[in-house]
Amino acid sequence: MSNAWPLFAHLCGAFLFAGGSLAAAILRVGATRLTRPSEQAALLRAVRPAAAVIGIGLVLTIVAGFWLAERIDADYGATWLSATFALLVYLLVVGAVAGRRDRHTRELAERVAATGDEPTDELTRALRDPLSLALNLSLLVATVAIVALMVWRP
Repeated sequence: MSNAWPLFAHLCGAFLFAGGSLAAAILRVGATRLTRPSEQAALLRAVRPAAAVIGIGLVLTIVAGFWLAERIDADYGATWLSATFALLVYLLVVGAVAGRRDRHTRELAERVAATGDEPTDELTRALRDPLSLALNLSLLVATVAIVALMVWRP
């Protein structure tokens, strides 16, 4: 039987995962560039559907990846697969932490928008929090690394 379907599903999942990750990063950075809390809150709310796309893409990528690996008798102990699995664990753990921090920032932006829609120092600090930005950047770098590992399989 052909490996076309597992490969197709794996690639669809990878595109959803990578595309959702890029969309979430762009929306998050975009929110830092705006000044009105209502606009910031709108962009941060738009990250939620992107996160769903990331999750669906991640699940599809993993399931189809195992399906494909089984079909081609891949060595699960190969260095590139082990590195990919480690990066996936990193994404899940750090993604949960970063997502929680971003949710608090979104909720703050929504509260500030509802009470006058004037920028506050607290919201500005939350949007530009170096730790949150570093976590989100590291997630994007890990996503690019996973795609590179899948494409070039060193």
